[in-house]
Amino acid sequence: MTEPSFTIPARPDRRYPAGGGLEYDGSTVFHLEPAVDRDDDGLERLVESVLAAGPYRAGDFLELPMALWLVRDDGCGDVFRVSVRDGAVRLHVLPATESDGLRRFYERLAERSGYEWTVECRTDAD
Repeated sequence: MTEPSFTIPARPDRRYPAGGGLEYDGSTVFHLEPAVDRDDDGLERLVESVLAAGPYRAGDFLELPMALWLVRDDGCGDVFRVSVRDGAVRLHVLPATESDGLRRFYERLAERSGYEWTVECRTDAD
């Protein structure tokens, strides 16, 4: 099986609305689906084990209906979001995210899980 390239076809634009906060226009998300059925709880534990093994700093968002972490790879400096939903791990590209950090996370996830993954890139340009 060939390794996915994690080439980023489009990046979201960051904007700051007048009412405050931070929003993104457009999105690129890499959907990582395991070759074996895993429920979201099992995938969350897997992601947490990858983050705990490093070289990551991560924070989770506790009041959302799905698991979501803001992740920084201290080895390469990339920052991206990771979520788990509907039996998939999703890597959300931020404006400054590079392919290397996404690829490294995928490789660690695949190694720790011990099974194959299908990777699909989905882009939504607003």
